[in-house]
Amino acid sequence: MENKDTKEEEATKYWLHYFRRNDVPELTEAELDQQSEYMYRALMQVPELHTLKARRFNYPLISAAAAVLLIVGVAVFYFNSHQIVESNQQVKAIQNVVVPGRTAATLLLASGQRIELSSASNGKIAEQTGVEIFKAAQNRLVYRVSSAKAETAQTNTVLTAKGEQYSVDLPDGTKVWLNAASSLKFPTTFTSKANRIVELIGEAYFEVAKDKSHPFIVKTDKQEIKVLGTHFNVSSYPDEQLTKTTLLEGSVEVVSTNSHTSKATLRPGQQAQLSRKTLKVKEVDLTESMAWKNGDFNFENEEFSSILNQVSRWYNVEITDNGNHDGLKLTGMVARSKSLSTVLKSLERTAKVKFRIEGRKVTIIE
Repeated sequence: MENKDTKEEEATKYWLHYFRRNDVPELTEAELDQQSEYMYRALMQVPELHTLKARRFNYPLISAAAAVLLIVGVAVFYFNSHQIVESNQQVKAIQNVVVPGRTAATLLLASGQRIELSSASNGKIAEQTGVEIFKAAQNRLVYRVSSAKAETAQTNTVLTAKGEQYSVDLPDGTKVWLNAASSLKFPTTFTSKANRIVELIGEAYFEVAKDKSHPFIVKTDKQEIKVLGTHFNVSSYPDEQLTKTTLLEGSVEVVSTNSHTSKATLRPGQQAQLSRKTLKVKEVDLTESMAWKNGDFNFENEEFSSILNQVSRWYNVEITDNGNHDGLKLTGMVARSKSLSTVLKSLERTAKVKFRIEGRKVTIIE
């Protein structure tokens, strides 16, 4: 016989799967109310859930899931653009803003030449000593060593602005995905180097090509990450309190470079969290750390300020918080392809705040 925790977990997984579907049909308001009531009653048939008090949300299809998700004890929001009914007035207020981010970046060559990758045609876009640079299909930047002259390394940088992301194949075959408002500095060849060293500002996911003779090192302003061949994510934004390194497979060593030098070796599923004073290692949900690369926002008991930062970077908006929301944490998931208004409306209903959108400026007014 299944125990209480198993039943609750299965119920939660079912409703989360339902909410993540992109093919949920548009319904009339009456039909939405009917479906909401139907799901609420269905959940209440699970005996262990009878004692839970579900908060009835204004937007449809959410109240049933909330009955299950209140178990975690933090505010929870799950949202889909098909599940939010907007008034004509609300629609008009957001028509001039704000589309999600796009696949774009700028390549800065050692010579100082700047190439806007979103407007460049596929094929070879530049050539440096012993190295050819291509824009490949699916908007990917690829470096290829063309001759022995590549022993002479130059330094290039790929930059993404707010609202941009891009991917790069480095000269050694390492694959990198850059999140919004990030930069990656790297040499055009690693051949003559004892170590393969790159410098990161912002967030990136790495799939490092194996080379035991040449360790791969990622430098940020607060730490160094040393690997031989592995998959990991690094988030090191100047406006975040924590620098996070999350390991998916292999092994990495994280070394703090601040005045309180410390280090940690991670196993898959672990995350190093570096603050000004401490370096901690935690077991984490990898889907949350990798959500941005897979096209989602995924927050698990996340600080409200950090959520605002992520929204700001992806939609290229300035968000001003005029309230006091210290200690507020939220959990939720939404596709990054959804409109800014969809995300903000969900935050409004969950965190009990109110946003005002004026062009690319967003203000929390209560």
